[in-house]
Amino acid sequence: MEYKVLGRSGIKVSQLALGTWALGGGGVWSDRESDEEGTKNLLSACKDHGINYIDTAPVYGMGRSEELLGKALKDRRDDFIVQSKCSLNWRLEGGKLQYERDGYRVDRDTRPDAIRKDVDEILKRMDLDYLDSLMVHYVCDLWPVSDTVGALEDLIKEGKIRCYGISNSQPKDLSDYCEAAGEGSANGGASLVQEFFSVLSPFHGRDYFDTCTKCGASFQTYGVLEEGFLTGPAFLDKEFKKTDIRARIPWYGEDYKAELRKVFVRWEPLLEKYGCSYADLALAWALKQYENMSLLVGMRTQKSVEDSVKAFEIGLSDEDAAFMEDSVKHIQVEVLDK
Repeated sequence: MEYKVLGRSGIKVSQLALGTWALGGGGVWSDRESDEEGTKNLLSACKDHGINYIDTAPVYGMGRSEELLGKALKDRRDDFIVQSKCSLNWRLEGGKLQYERDGYRVDRDTRPDAIRKDVDEILKRMDLDYLDSLMVHYVCDLWPVSDTVGALEDLIKEGKIRCYGISNSQPKDLSDYCEAAGEGSANGGASLVQEFFSVLSPFHGRDYFDTCTKCGASFQTYGVLEEGFLTGPAFLDKEFKKTDIRARIPWYGEDYKAELRKVFVRWEPLLEKYGCSYADLALAWALKQYENMSLLVGMRTQKSVEDSVKAFEIGLSDEDAAFMEDSVKHIQVEVLDK
């Protein structure tokens, strides 16, 4: 496993991170319910393969993901770097409507008091004393960035978080956050940007790389496997409920599926060349796109962990990376809202 430092924070993390949106279940991930024992086994598999970085959020199952992880982290908190998120809540205390899901109204709120409540609730649900990293799940322009950053910096000083970052944002947001932090910041401002990025939708990420470099921030992908659609042709035969995230992205459409099947045929010789899976190819492609890259991958079983780590052994050539992207240019999508 390769390791990188998150921005200027000094926190060393595995380049492959465990994404736990699916642990929350509910209408968004409707095909499987997670439990405490399975989550413990998942973390054990991660540790065995050198993965020390876990990402979660309050809205992943309305606390369910965090609760499962909290129980699974008992007696091994020091083995993992734990990251959760603020700014989306269902307290009905104001903010901007983000969505309604599974009977809850979720609001976007980046006011200092809201961020503090988010963190206190996360620590209580996970039974933790602190978070290593706190992401602003969705940035919001309804309140001054300086107020939001001030609260985040105070949380570092108080020992409740070690660093922070932003997600679902634009490059200017990162510049604004770092400028608001100023020279007195504990870690030079935001340590991390987390955005969608894959060979099927690379544009937003590439727009962000220069700003990350200027601000000294790491870049973390989500959706690098496009919720499973880049794991191979067998996945394309699956059906999902209308509320499921996988039924609401472009690749679920029959036209896209037909084109993806052709792509997998074109990529098939690479499987033999590198002795890997389709998922490994997609991960290896992403690793080549930016030096300070973190891959956030939703892994739910020991098997998926074992397969994902193989991406670091591939050494995908520049020529093959270019070939992979050229194969999907006709179906790439510029904007995705997951």
